[in-house]
Amino acid sequence: MRDLVDIARRSYQAYVDKDRAAIEAVIAEDFHFSSPLDNRIDRRTYFERCWPGSETISDFRFIRLVRDGDQVFVTYEGAGASGRRFRNTEVLTIRDGKIVEAEVYFGWNIPHAAPEGGFLDTPE
Repeated sequence: MRDLVDIARRSYQAYVDKDRAAIEAVIAEDFHFSSPLDNRIDRRTYFERCWPGSETISDFRFIRLVRDGDQVFVTYEGAGASGRRFRNTEVLTIRDGKIVEAEVYFGWNIPHAAPEGGFLDTPE
């Protein structure tokens, strides 16, 4: 079986490359996607709602890529074409070389204002 972390990396690279065929190759037919805005949407709906966002993605910098059984926990800092930076965490479930489930947690802009007025910004 292919390395699950490699499969996860390839899914993010497809967004950077705007390569729909590459992401379709790693997304299972019975795929489901959940986020604060999406409640377990199916593959077709994912491509309708989420894939168009690839046009605004210019890079991903991985903070964590941790495999646990058939899941990969991914924390990354993304960059948009406009220069906007953001941090998300995703839990990808991978079976038979395909992503069958993605659970996404998002909402951090970088720099991120902390309650006391400080900022989170990771060193380059």
